[in-house]
Parts: sequence; structure tokens; C-alpha cells
Amino acid sequence: MSKLTFNNNNNHFYQSLKTSVDQYFTQNNIKKTGDARLYIKTVVLMGSAILLYLSLMLLDLNAVTAIFLSALMGFIFACIGFSVMHDANHGSYSTNNTLNDFIGLLSSNGLGANAFFWKQKHNIIHHTYTNVDGIDDDIAKSPIIRQCETQKWVPFHQIQHIYLPFVYSLSSIFWIFFMDFTKYFGRKIYTTDAWELTWKNHLVFWTTKLYYLTFFIIVPIMTWGWAGWLIGFFVTNGAMGITLSFVFQLAHVLENTEFEHIPLDTTKHLDTAWAEHQIRTTSNFAMNNKIISWFVGGLNFQVEHHLFPKVSHVHYPAISKIVQEKCKEFNLPYNQYATMTQALASHFRVMKQLGKKPAESKVFKPQLA
Repeated sequence: MSKLTFNNNNNHFYQSLKTSVDQYFTQNNIKKTGDARLYIKTVVLMGSAILLYLSLMLLDLNAVTAIFLSALMGFIFACIGFSVMHDANHGSYSTNNTLNDFIGLLSSNGLGANAFFWKQKHNIIHHTYTNVDGIDDDIAKSPIIRQCETQKWVPFHQIQHIYLPFVYSLSSIFWIFFMDFTKYFGRKIYTTDAWELTWKNHLVFWTTKLYYLTFFIIVPIMTWGWAGWLIGFFVTNGAMGITLSFVFQLAHVLENTEFEHIPLDTTKHLDTAWAEHQIRTTSNFAMNNKIISWFVGGLNFQVEHHLFPKVSHVHYPAISKIVQEKCKEFNLPYNQYATMTQALASHFRVMKQLGKKPAESKVFKPQLA
């Protein structure tokens, strides 16, 4: 499909914001990329993941302990995705692009996914066309779940708020075994043509899948047997999928965020500046909770991330103060929920409302928490 355009003629908000954020980094003589905090976190998370995997494969564990460690490993995998893979694939991990590519490959392909497709799906499509139904692949889960009012409604959506955790628990399995292959063979990411694959991309894709087959299916089956592997596999991926899904859903599918719909047969233009679009379609949560911020890789500061995706998440708390001031100055909303619990409740309310028949469903109006 043709590219969607934004009206950036009135872009004073972002120009002023970017100048202030650049001044913050210049005046404090710090780089926008990661620092010791991120590198220490990388060692802690990746070291923990390796230790958990080796414990499950090499130690004589009882079933209860093995299930607990499998769930913990899935949670740690998700945290690696948030904190390490996300920064690296955005090019904000380091000033060294080779290191960014290596860490991104290690952390995303190491978990069975494909960094090549993820970069286009997330960095380009999602970050440009956030919450635009018909383009943004992140809200294209129909007919399994309905995530905005312009998507087709089917009767079982009436209980989607009930089966939502189950769907989310399968998301990493779906990603690794279905979504990657759909993009690879279909050469499309939802409605957008995928980048051209080089011989190296083909090699990395199939090597990644072979690696995942070996270390997450064959070796565990040899160690635990079919039944033991199956339980551990679903526990690990269930914990990983739920953690990944909820954190990412709390950024955009909430009561205080907006959606756009661009019919595929019309001129694709939004009469809104790109930065303002990001402000209106994105929300933060639990900004004062340092523990949550550490584990989710600063993705509770999604507003800052969407405005400055090349800035490492370790800097989001500091620049959030600048963003809030500029939003107030330009009379723009700054969407946030004080706690993660409040954001989760809002997400479930939205999904329950979207599950109703369109005639019974009200149009959402942004509600600031």
C-alpha cells in the first residue's frame, strides 16, 4: 500500500521539544545511547537466562521446581526483549552500530524470533503509523481479538476480555512458529511489502530456526522426555508471552489513547503532525516505580520512547520531565496511568467494550488518568 503522510507543516511542538532534549544531553555531557546501567543489566539478564537454562538441562530437579524455573526463565526472556533487544534493534544500545546489530541479533534471534523482520515491523511501521488500523501490525490481531472500533466484529469478541490472557500466553509461540514464517514466505508485514532479503538474511533466518529447534525442543526432549518438555515449553512461553503482551498493550490500547483508520482505497493522509500523533496514541504507566522500570526496560515511558526511539531507555525518566513541560506548553495531552494496575484495568475495560456489538459500543473518548 502507498505510504501514509502526516501534516508536518505545523511542527513547532516537536521542534521545540527536540531542541530542549538535545540541550539536556549536551549540557550534561552524556550520550543518548546506553551507559553502564544498560550494560550491567545486559549481563545480569542474559547471565540469568543462561543459568536458568543450564539448571533445567543439567540439574536433577523435581517437577515443581522445574516448572517454577521455566516460568522464571520465560519472564527473564521477556525482560531481555524489553531491555536489551529493544534498545539494540533501535540502535540506541551503543554508538557502535556493529555492536547494536550483534546484540540485537543475539537477543532477538537468540529467543527464536527474527530481528530483520522485527526491525521493519516495529521500528518503521509501528513507530510511524502507531494505532493506524490497516497499517500498524501491532493492532492487527483480528479476528482473534478486536483492538479498535473500525475492525470487524464477530460474536466471540463478546468474551475476548475473558480469553485475552490465554491469547497473550501463546503470543511468543505464534510469533516464532507462525508470524516469522508468514512474513518470510509472504514477503509482507501486514499490508506493507517487506524489505528485500539478501542471502545473508536467508541464512540467518534458517540458522535461527534450526538453533531454536535444537536448544528449545530437541535438547529438552532428550533431557525431560516429551511430556516434560511440552509442559516446560508452554510454561516458559506462557510467562514470556503474557509479560511481553501486557507491557506492549499498555502502551497503546487503553482508554486514554486514540486510533486512526485509513481505508485501503483512499488517499492516505492525516491532518496531524507525526509527533502529535505519537502523543495522542501512546500512554505511560507506573512512571515512579523504579522496579517496574528496570524490568520492563523503560517501556512504561512509551511516550518518550515513541518521540525519541534512538534514545536509550535509561534516559527516559530524565527526559520525561521535559516532554511533560512541552506538552503543557503546547496544550497537548500527556497520557499516563499512575500504576501498572490502573493501566491493566483500563486495557481490560477497553477490550471488553470493543467486544460488544458495534451498535452497543460507545465511541471512546480519551480519559486522562
